Amino acid sequence: MKSAGLSFNARRYHGVVFDCDGVLVDSERITNRVWAGLLTDIGLPTTTEQSLATYMGNTMARCLEIVEERLGRPAPDDLLPRFHAAAREALAHEVVAVEGIVPLLDGLDAMGIPYAVASNGEHEKMRTTLGATGLLSRFDGRRFSASDVARPKPAPDLYAHAVTVMGCAPNEVLAVEDSPLGVQAAHAAGLTVIGYAELVAPERLIAAGAVTTVAQLSLLHTLWGMDEAN
Repeated sequence: MKSAGLSFNARRYHGVVFDCDGVLVDSERITNRVWAGLLTDIGLPTTTEQSLATYMGNTMARCLEIVEERLGRPAPDDLLPRFHAAAREALAHEVVAVEGIVPLLDGLDAMGIPYAVASNGEHEKMRTTLGATGLLSRFDGRRFSASDVARPKPAPDLYAHAVTVMGCAPNEVLAVEDSPLGVQAAHAAGLTVIGYAELVAPERLIAAGAVTTVAQLSLLHTLWGMDEAN
């Protein structure tokens, strides 16, 4: 794993854009458990780990395409509605904030560094997960979804849109991503990407374009000297 804080100076960056699922909220295992169960029910046996490896970071529209490619036939019409309902229920009761994100956001606030969230997930999903974890108000006016742009990640559209609304140049902004697709999107948009390697191997995130990876979000504090300030 590359060591955060050694490869570049974070103090020259004027904004941060976070992915949502798996970076702000610990939701990936929950939603992929639900998705794997539904796929198994329709004749495509899938474990949570297999779901994470195959579907993590994709839009649900792309997930459905993959399912139908693997099934060799159309998926049931009610697959996505069933997933959204079951995932919403599970997330509302189980999701928590990713360890280390609250003090990190507190530190960015104290330093006057603006931040936003850019997710391939729908706005409704972000309202559920960020709301359940107490993070929703921290991103008022700075929540961006793939539904806001023409193309989802790994295309650069979502990150390009986010930094434009933030009033920053792409090379002034850091992105924090936990999936290769998300890293590709941010890198293609011209942002400097830090990979959060909690569910995905660091090597995959580096290969996708991350300049460094961390296994814990608390390690990002050193990028801005937050630990010294405290």
